[in-house]
Amino acid sequence: MRWRYFLIIFGFFASFAVLTVNLYYLQFKKTDYFFAKVKSQYLASGILEPSRGNIYFIDKNNNRILAVLNKDYDAIFAVPKEIKQTDIKIYSEKLSPIVNISIEDLEKKLSKKNDQYELLAFKAIDDQSQKIRDLNFKGIYIGKQEARFYSFGKLASHLFGFVSPANESESLKYGNAQIGRYGTEFYFNDYLAGESGSFEGDKIIEPKNGDDLTLTIERNLQARTEEILKKLIGDWQAEAGTIIVQEPATGKILAMANFPDFDPNDYSKSDLKNFPNQAIQGVYEFGSVLKIITMAAGLDSGKITPETTYIDKGSVTFNNKTIKNWGDKIYGKINMADVLEYSVNTGSVFAEIETSHKIFLDYLNKFGLNELTNISLPGEVKGNMKNLKNGSDIHFATASFGQGISITSIALINAFSAIANNGVLMKPLISADEKPEVVRRVISPKTAETLIKMMVSVVEKNKVAEISNYSIAGKSGTAYIPDFKSGGYTDEVINTYVGFLPIKNQRKFTILIKLDKPVGAPFANSTVAPAFKELAEFIVNYYNIAPDNL
Repeated sequence: MRWRYFLIIFGFFASFAVLTVNLYYLQFKKTDYFFAKVKSQYLASGILEPSRGNIYFIDKNNNRILAVLNKDYDAIFAVPKEIKQTDIKIYSEKLSPIVNISIEDLEKKLSKKNDQYELLAFKAIDDQSQKIRDLNFKGIYIGKQEARFYSFGKLASHLFGFVSPANESESLKYGNAQIGRYGTEFYFNDYLAGESGSFEGDKIIEPKNGDDLTLTIERNLQARTEEILKKLIGDWQAEAGTIIVQEPATGKILAMANFPDFDPNDYSKSDLKNFPNQAIQGVYEFGSVLKIITMAAGLDSGKITPETTYIDKGSVTFNNKTIKNWGDKIYGKINMADVLEYSVNTGSVFAEIETSHKIFLDYLNKFGLNELTNISLPGEVKGNMKNLKNGSDIHFATASFGQGISITSIALINAFSAIANNGVLMKPLISADEKPEVVRRVISPKTAETLIKMMVSVVEKNKVAEISNYSIAGKSGTAYIPDFKSGGYTDEVINTYVGFLPIKNQRKFTILIKLDKPVGAPFANSTVAPAFKELAEFIVNYYNIAPDNL
């Protein structure tokens, strides 16, 4: 009996010893292994990644409308540490057609021996996920990750941009978070992105979610603007176009549309050239709309008045180059108001000469046409007025009617909004959190009123953009596109119309419409002027603007 008792005691201590050894092994020897396992699971699950802030439109009553949010999508990822080196080649060959990564690149990813997370496919579709399940490869997983969803598809695509996974250098700062590319996603990336969680030893630091962003963009106005732009481009088989709507008193951008556009939910299917925002990243010669700025310079400097007259002979010559009026017309004795109403090139040249080259250039600069507006969007460029730095008479003559100098659409509409705002230039705003910011006064209130009367007369004279019972100030422009290879100009044109309304009440809306290369090189009064009228009619109805010209 004693020997049985002894065996029981011995068995108990032996089992205890084995358990102790196993616990020691698990606690000390296998700690790194289990911690690495947990860490890879945290990385894969996205628990350490912050939720990116939402982006909102507003409506006409300043209510927020959710436009960009986060949704859970399948993500295919690898844990290279779990994959045998001998399996890497076969893994890469089988995975390549599923995740659309080359075999060579997959081999590089899977060969990182101590790597605990490598993203292979983001926003994986059902077919991809099922093929991965069917393979059932050790170390290849399907998890859920938050990703951007753009509720309105292509609407305002250039304003939003899109997000994509961080590259290796970006991951040092952002971890595995999505990074903004183009638009507000890029410009406000740090604001929207938040801060990733991390590991400090065996301690988990929780992530900090990103902040929400509300834009000044009015959702229904943006949608109608894009509808009008796409129809305009389709009707005239144009190459591209832009429409901007701005609130003059505050500088707020209420709508900004460009075409071609893209779907930020599926940006990889779009051409790279479609991503830049041409409203702020493209410079153009805008043609006769610049006659308004030429007149503003002359009127404000006191060099001319609306009644100042000259004798038009149909052409002027400088530096052995001749400028003519459209259709070779000769107007004889006309005043400055007539020059705008009939869009007389030689009359604009006369106004510039009377003003002087120096003063004219000073006003171009005052209106902000040769500087950045500093709108809160990425990649803004400034106009090109190199021709005027040490320019000859012919350069200033053509600049007076908008040829030979190039400007961005955002700078041009901002300049016209300054006229509508009694001569005060504002910074254009895109975030609802930004406060109105005065840049400077560019012309006196008296000059602004005089110029507005002249612009209203232009609309009434030409009829095309006129709306019954409403006063509208506006001007069209047709500019020939430079031939950058051979010099001179091509037969292709850019059509522009810029104007604002209402006039007798507070001027709340400035509209710019630009159309690139319409087929047949028509004049702006045939293309963008009717589109301006269509958009202006929508605005007065949508915002319930009372008639001001009964």
